[in-house]
Amino acid sequence: MTNERIFIANLKCSGCATTIKKEVEKIEGVQNVLVDKDNDALDVSYENVEREVIIKKLHSLGYPEATEENGLLLQLKSYASCMIGRINNLK
Repeated sequence: MTNERIFIANLKCSGCATTIKKEVEKIEGVQNVLVDKDNDALDVSYENVEREVIIKKLHSLGYPEATEENGLLLQLKSYASCMIGRINNLK
């Protein structure tokens, strides 16, 4: 089992955190996901899955790893993911 902290960009609120947690948990092999909004980080435990799969999922949601280039398109994706997360928090 690998336990890792991944620092990400564009993490703004609990809506973002909800979307990230929900989507990363869908990845087969991911055991535990905790989003740390205060430190712009994701704590994740996984096995039998490549780290790159998790990074690609985050990128597709608009939350690239903090070391990646963070252009306008990724920022816009993160706002859409944030809105979805906020709606899910209302349920």
